[in-house]
Formats: sequence, C-alpha cells, structure tokens
Amino acid sequence: MYVKVSMDGAPYLRKIDLTVYKGYPELLRALENMFKLTIGEYSEREGYKGSEYAPTYEDKDGDWMLAGDVPWEMFLSSCKKLRIIKGSEAIGLGCGA
Repeated sequence: MYVKVSMDGAPYLRKIDLTVYKGYPELLRALENMFKLTIGEYSEREGYKGSEYAPTYEDKDGDWMLAGDVPWEMFLSSCKKLRIIKGSEAIGLGCGA
C-alpha cells in the first residue's frame, strides 16, 4: 500500500509502503530519516507538542488529520497521502488540538 509523502518546503515527493511498518513509532522514525528532521513522540493528549514538525494524512473523505489520532489499523485503511507540516500549522487538526 504505497502512499505519497510530501514535506512543506521540500522540492520532492517520496512514496512509501505503509504495510512495512508495525506502527506509528516505526513510521515516524522512517519519516525522520527520510527528510532529516525530528518529529518527536506523539501523545493523545498533546499531539506533537514541542515538535517543529507534525505528520498529517489525508483520509478517504479528503480530510487532513494528525497521524496518530486513530488506531494504526484504521490509519492504514484510510490513509491516501502523508504530508509533514510545521508543528505550528498542526494546531486545530484532529484530536491533538
């Protein structure tokens, strides 16, 4: 299950297979390595608070959500695209708001 990954300010897109990851921590480490950045840990209560970047995804309905707001299996079945945005822009997205 390949999805496109973009990062605000990066001049290129990547494609990754989400099924090779066992959960959000593995996916986040891969994104950090891919784009040479630090995302940090996700907390249901605070989202990616304190992180310079936040991974978001477009679901089946076209809504943008914070990656981590839904259980991993639900994320796998609904993710169409991934986008890494500045942490300050993530305010108001998903449950981490």
